[in-house]
Amino acid sequence: MLKTMQKHGVTLAIFAAALTGLTALVNELTKSTIDEQAANQQKALFDQVIPSDVYDNDLQNSCFIVQAPQLGKGSHRVFIARKGDTAVGAVMETTAPDGYSGAIQLLVGTDFSGKVFGTRVTEHHETPGLGDKIELRLSEWILHFAGKVIHGEDDTAFAVKKDGGEFDQFTGATITPRAVVNAVKRAGLYAETLPAQLDTLPACEE
Repeated sequence: MLKTMQKHGVTLAIFAAALTGLTALVNELTKSTIDEQAANQQKALFDQVIPSDVYDNDLQNSCFIVQAPQLGKGSHRVFIARKGDTAVGAVMETTAPDGYSGAIQLLVGTDFSGKVFGTRVTEHHETPGLGDKIELRLSEWILHFAGKVIHGEDDTAFAVKKDGGEFDQFTGATITPRAVVNAVKRAGLYAETLPAQLDTLPACEE
């Protein structure tokens, strides 16, 4: 009985070791492909929030970590766009903490003088059929940010119409678009402070 148990134990150990080795091998073989696909997806998203003719540097490798209340709690990544040696804009990860169903994660592209190149929602938990219209696949509402200019912190036009601004709200859902508009405005205003910080921003870890 004991010998049988020992035999089965050895068999299981060998099987577990072989399976672990196989998993590690598959992971190593597919890692580069997964990383490449993730990079391509990120590049495609960047192309939606900042025109490719605005910059000529490797935007994905021009990544910095910032901690700015304007972008939300914790750390956020900021990607600096350059034309030659001149910084011309930024793509920022930002959070709208006050969505109807929780935080809304956004990607915002702007220059350094208040112009918004584009905005996309990357994660949300808003109500299907109402607040989820912030998604491009469901509505073109998010496209209306492109080309808009934020004229300072007191710009009342950069708000939903219910608050006196120029952005539509959704029927039966004002909280969600208001949260997105305000988050984009905060990000755009924060971008105006970036040129003075560029020499001190910590780079993203690879």
